[in-house]
Amino acid sequence: MNSFTGKSDGGDTSEFQEDLNIFREIYFFAGLPLDMLKLLAYLSTRDTYKPGDVLFEQGDEDDRAYFIIAGQATLEDSTGGQTRPIRTYQQGDFIGGLALLGRVRRLFALKATTDLVCLSITREKFTKALEQFPENMPKIIKAIIERISAWDDRFLKESTSDHCEACRNNAGVSLL
Repeated sequence: MNSFTGKSDGGDTSEFQEDLNIFREIYFFAGLPLDMLKLLAYLSTRDTYKPGDVLFEQGDEDDRAYFIIAGQATLEDSTGGQTRPIRTYQQGDFIGGLALLGRVRRLFALKATTDLVCLSITREKFTKALEQFPENMPKIIKAIIERISAWDDRFLKESTSDHCEACRNNAGVSLL
């Protein structure tokens, strides 16, 4: 299915630095102090997948967030006996941040469509890092709120331009 290639005990300094730089750029983590980002980079793993490998299944309670370093993956919905693609994720995309905060049932499946390399961190490891830096939780919540608000804003603009009344009626996730 997949192959996990986490950091070695000695740690590859250049890979660690790359991972640290990635965490600095991800909206979810960007406002966090350097010490916490270093810990997250240390606790994360690099995962490799082949085309067709499943990162998570629809209905799974996945506990991991992913940043795509290289390759592509397709989000799929399997409802009513049919599987249909929802969207493609590629290099630079961050997926699954909410799973770091609590149990989240995946509403879709995510499948590698090319050779894929992801930087990932589990909820357990994220929680361990957060326990050492509890004062940073408000920064994470702020990042999530900003992202949800931006998503709702973009959704409204796109659904208005398409004249999709049903779409507009489903807007408002930022009011949660």
